[in-house]
Amino acid sequence: MPEFPPRNPPRDRRTAVSDYRTPVSAMAPKKPPCLPSLLLPLLTLLLPQADTRSFVVDRDNDRFLLDGVPFRYVSGSLHYFRVPRVLWADRLFKMRMSGLNAVQFYVPWNYHEPEPGVYNFHGSRDLIAFLNEAAIANLLVILRPGPYICAEWDMGGLPAWLLRKPKIHLRTSDPDFLAAVDSWFKVLLPKIHPWLYHNGGNIISIQVENEYGSYRACDFNYMRHLAGLFRAILGDEILLFTTDGPEGLKCGSLEGLYTTVDFGPGLLSKGEEWSWGGGPSAMMFIFHLCLLSAADNMTKIFTLLRNYEPHGPLVNSEYYTGWLDYWGQNHSTRSVHSVTNGLENMLKLGASVNMYMFHGGTNFGYWNGADEKGRFLPITTSYDYDAPISEAGDPTPKLFALRDVISKFQEIPLGPLPPPSPKMMLGPLTLHLDGDLLAFLNYLCPQGPIYSILPMTFEAVKQDHGFVLYRTYLSNTVSEPTRFWVPNNGVHDRAYVMVDGVFHGVLERNMKHKLFLTGQVGAKLDVLLESMGRLSFGSNTSDFKGLIEPPVLGQTILTRWLMFPLKVDKLVKWWFPLQLLKRSHPQTPSGPTFYSTMFAILGSSGDTFLYLPGWTKGQVWINGFNLGRYWTKRGPQQTLYVPRPLLYPRGALNKITLLELENAPPQPQVQFLDRPILNSTLHRTYVYSLSAEVQSDPEPMQLSGH
Repeated sequence: MPEFPPRNPPRDRRTAVSDYRTPVSAMAPKKPPCLPSLLLPLLTLLLPQADTRSFVVDRDNDRFLLDGVPFRYVSGSLHYFRVPRVLWADRLFKMRMSGLNAVQFYVPWNYHEPEPGVYNFHGSRDLIAFLNEAAIANLLVILRPGPYICAEWDMGGLPAWLLRKPKIHLRTSDPDFLAAVDSWFKVLLPKIHPWLYHNGGNIISIQVENEYGSYRACDFNYMRHLAGLFRAILGDEILLFTTDGPEGLKCGSLEGLYTTVDFGPGLLSKGEEWSWGGGPSAMMFIFHLCLLSAADNMTKIFTLLRNYEPHGPLVNSEYYTGWLDYWGQNHSTRSVHSVTNGLENMLKLGASVNMYMFHGGTNFGYWNGADEKGRFLPITTSYDYDAPISEAGDPTPKLFALRDVISKFQEIPLGPLPPPSPKMMLGPLTLHLDGDLLAFLNYLCPQGPIYSILPMTFEAVKQDHGFVLYRTYLSNTVSEPTRFWVPNNGVHDRAYVMVDGVFHGVLERNMKHKLFLTGQVGAKLDVLLESMGRLSFGSNTSDFKGLIEPPVLGQTILTRWLMFPLKVDKLVKWWFPLQLLKRSHPQTPSGPTFYSTMFAILGSSGDTFLYLPGWTKGQVWINGFNLGRYWTKRGPQQTLYVPRPLLYPRGALNKITLLELENAPPQPQVQFLDRPILNSTLHRTYVYSLSAEVQSDPEPMQLSGH
């Protein structure tokens, strides 16, 4: 894929649905048709030329101008890194047919630079291919390259390898951080330069950083450095902007960058979450009060915005159509009425709006982020977000209601939206026990362990995601049950404790701090640490993973540790299919254990949802692809989205592999459903978030999970 916008990518039916000037890059086939030579100069004159293309702020009239014509964007967020590449075109087309004229998306740094100086823009990481798909769908692009993006993505998109320098100060003018940022942007920004609108592409504006006013540093030198870097590489013509919640405008805005705000229906902003202890009835009372005052809030927020951007169009860069989910809390929803009413009120004011999210997608693999709101809150695998387009890509009633609102203000493309994709049911399937995790240690860590007197973090042993096994041996016999704990909440994030291979229980960050153990001198103590996702919003402190402090047994600080960084995905993808290992299976397996089975699809295949009734918590792979985390016992998410292209069709065997971390059901079965179950919280935390209610034989496809 070329790293510049092809002048003439092929047209298809989507290029006909346009209500603004189509980018040159999406207008004509790669080779000119065989027209008489006399018509070619005329055709050239009719096409918009790159040197006449512009997207600017008309401050005198409080509006945008696109090619000199008044313009307002109605945009939606979609994250290419949460959607399988083979489905990009489908999701973008549905957005365009919903009446949107732009798409907004982030670029996660950690997704493209897995190691310092090692870059990946291939397959599901092909940013240029996604820009091209957006151009084909006739969608302008509002790009948010960070370096920090939040997005409920691991570490807010910052690479975990930054933490290999433990003293680094993220998102500041710390020289170590700026050096890494400069190196990254000198690779990324030249790639997107040809795709800027005035260069013939579809990128009309670019955000600098993200909600920086919600970060504790308030380092204007850092923001000036970023702005200067963007200008030096991208030039002066592209519109650069910032986005913040109302409470973050003071530290997040910067002279020379256009200031925008974000807020949802009936609320202030993503950052303004309230913990509410008055119970659900009191919470719902305040919910209704906030709905009544939503219009007033909107006026107040836009009035506040005018203090920072006195002239120019009003812009809400993140208007929340739904909300994210945390493990252990209820599935978040936003009413159709509150979302559509808020959108209509903003459009009446002439504002440009981006809806976050318009299609959420999925946190495949280990990519979910986490929040710290009184305690550590990891985000679910599903990023459905109660968005207008569901996780499986289906139009929802919210989409049709929003489309009706948009149609009052601008032309909607003709033609129906595609119907929901076919769905498949299968099972139940019985899984077979492959063996406990410790039996595969030589394959999970073929390079052998790292030795240290005190335990080292994930970052210190260069393990960015997943699991590290910590092992030591008891120096004396512990006959009576003795407290085993890690000081200073030092388990990041979840520890599975075994003595001589026998599972004894779990320690969990902020939640469960101690176990009671016994063991003979020389007994093998194994502590499997799971990273549940790094903090992604707000303070964004350096969120190291693993054993942050040395564990204590009784009065003894445990030392002399072996650390095994585990390559679980490689084991599942390469070693398990060879079936090299034949192990004796425990009679009553518990603790981290692998299960698998093969299955064929006899009828027609379709999108489906993996249901794991009775399972506790773990990770699941299909045909070697890491589908994500399940946590059936905590919820709310009970099913995992399985895109149809991931499955082999008739006549081929598919393989499903589970790493169950705690306890499997007596009958280890799974099944595939034709609809998701996203709201079944068995262990409620009773932590109420007001904003969550008010805020508002082919090869398997390459997905975005590795």
